[in-house]
Amino acid sequence: MKKGKGVAILCVVLACILVLGYYASIILSPSGRGENQNIILGLDLAGGVSITYEIMDKDATAEEISDTVYKLQKRVESYSTEATVSREGSDRIIVAIPGVTEANDILEDLGTPGSLEFQDPDGNVVLTGDDIANAQAGYADDKGTNQAVVNLTFTDEAAVTFADLTEKFLGQVISIVYDGEVISAPNVRSKITGGKAQIQGMDSFQEAETLASQIRIGSLSLELEELTSQVVGASLGEEAISTALTAAAIGLALIIVFLIAFYWIAGVATTLGLLVYSTGVVAVIYLFEVTLTLPGIAGIILGIGMAVDANVVINARIKEELALGKSTGSAIKTGYQKALSAIIDGNVTTLIAAAVLAMKGSGTVKGFAYTLAIGILLSMFTSLVVTRYSMYAIHAIGFKDVKYYGAAKEHKVIDFLSKRYVFFFLSVAAIAVGFAAEGLNAGSGNGAFNYSLEFVGGTSTTIDLGKNYELAEIDSEIVPLINEALDSSEVQVQKIADSTQVVFKTRNLELSEREAFAKIFEDNYSVESSAISYQNVSETISKEMTSDAVWAVLIAVILMLIYIWFRFSDFRFASSAIIALVHDILVVLTCYALLRITVGSTFIAVMLTILGYSINDTIVTFDRIRENMKSRPRVTQSELAEIANRSITQTLSRSINTSITTFVIVLLLYIFGVTSIRDFALPLMVGVVSGTYSSICIATELWYEMKIRQKSTAEVKKGSRAKKTA
Repeated sequence: MKKGKGVAILCVVLACILVLGYYASIILSPSGRGENQNIILGLDLAGGVSITYEIMDKDATAEEISDTVYKLQKRVESYSTEATVSREGSDRIIVAIPGVTEANDILEDLGTPGSLEFQDPDGNVVLTGDDIANAQAGYADDKGTNQAVVNLTFTDEAAVTFADLTEKFLGQVISIVYDGEVISAPNVRSKITGGKAQIQGMDSFQEAETLASQIRIGSLSLELEELTSQVVGASLGEEAISTALTAAAIGLALIIVFLIAFYWIAGVATTLGLLVYSTGVVAVIYLFEVTLTLPGIAGIILGIGMAVDANVVINARIKEELALGKSTGSAIKTGYQKALSAIIDGNVTTLIAAAVLAMKGSGTVKGFAYTLAIGILLSMFTSLVVTRYSMYAIHAIGFKDVKYYGAAKEHKVIDFLSKRYVFFFLSVAAIAVGFAAEGLNAGSGNGAFNYSLEFVGGTSTTIDLGKNYELAEIDSEIVPLINEALDSSEVQVQKIADSTQVVFKTRNLELSEREAFAKIFEDNYSVESSAISYQNVSETISKEMTSDAVWAVLIAVILMLIYIWFRFSDFRFASSAIIALVHDILVVLTCYALLRITVGSTFIAVMLTILGYSINDTIVTFDRIRENMKSRPRVTQSELAEIANRSITQTLSRSINTSITTFVIVLLLYIFGVTSIRDFALPLMVGVVSGTYSSICIATELWYEMKIRQKSTAEVKKGSRAKKTA
């Protein structure tokens, strides 16, 4: 590259940083979130509309209400992935949608049934969801084996219609279409009378349950009537955003200093790419209209730390090439080439998880998946394009001496594998402590984990304070009084716009606790008991949403297992990576159980972040093992141990450096963040440490153990065959 071209590239990169930085500052500034806000914020950051429906059917069953709540949840996700639906009392359902200030535009759509259709082979609608009385997953005997099926029950009128249809379209397909998508296409085997049908061909009971649930929620089975609709304020206020941004700014500055001090010119190029990433991710989230919540902000800030990873891998490779005596230009080129496979494999596995979570998840899981995918794609672009050409440009303008980059020093190979049984014991012990803590917590009546209101529901108390208090005032003056009176650390606060009413959500309150709660406001704020109303509210993260999240994670893990197996051509690499991943999740669960950290909406974000971080960390080490073994396809057990130890040692500085930058960001979130951010940051710090530990001390050791056991088995079989031959 010529000097003039290098100068031009640097000018373009700097211009991009300035432009993106300017627009990012507008998007995230308080003034940018006015009437024409530039980014969609969640209920916790910006408030929205809260609609209360009354269930008109007084004989509604729990299953009918649960199905209606889930159906509404699916519908409101078209407005925002962060919208929530919950049950209040015995006959009310609350729908909360962020970023909306006019309820009339959505009320009619939310209550409109008929999104489920049965279509004949010509695509004509022959039945709708209103014609389904029930749908349940079950088992049916098929030639001596139990097969998962879906049992359908039609209404009396639809039963006659369905009998005629099955007779007319015998041997053909009647498709079941939900919101324009075919979810099942069963073949009619015989005329079906009596109003009951069975869908066969399910691969698993879970698949049958999912299909049954989709059919049940295809139309609202209960009649709902709007009681109230009101605009509610942010539950966390401006402080949450400002403290998170402060943590981001300080963390970014510290990372830049670290990168330049450790990698010199390569660190400068990495800094340019990191600045493009940090400003660009805000712009992309705005362009794709992703709803931004507090966990989302934390995820973006965490992404700053994770975006460093690819560049650290590249920079380490460049220093290794320089140590071999190559010129700086050649070292840069070769460094990128050798780092490419690790970067691609690490990011693709995480992208697989993001894609599955986006398709199968609900609510916050889906929103997190979008943010995660955006961060991964943008970090890959900045590291492989922006940083790369910035480095070439800096090299072209005159920084060609090796002293500007620094050559790697030869490190003594550390014998990690000889201590593998010690590492295994420590991990098993830590996980066992977690299980013991969960058991003790459950035995004492406190629950295995400290579940938040999002998971278990609680009491919603609406109070007219007679004065328009700022949210910060409520948090600092009133909430501590409630915490003391109820001996509880979790109180969620939400203001109702254009009024002096405030909603306090706490755990379920007994009569005596409600009296103590009311006394706080009677004694300190002259509020009459008649100005206080109570309602029990259900969880906002329903069982169906939790099930969606669990199955999405399981599917993602299976797909990652398959991808790693395919890329490394060795199932042992894949299985040990997944075991290390499970190890990290269990260690973090130990942290939740021991410290009684609140398990709320951020819990899902923590687990999903660890899912991506841990697997990426492990793959970098595995990539080096794969490279070192290419030249030595047949090795003895001692040689195999030497390759494994050398590979871990070679990637050790990368693992530590990436972990330091990520840990610093999360630590700053903990220091500066509000309570819910701290509940996110503390277990995540444990996850970062555990992820680093497992990639160094568990994953490779497991692979080696599987490898030598296979070799031993093969040698025994070979010896046995030799004896028989003799």
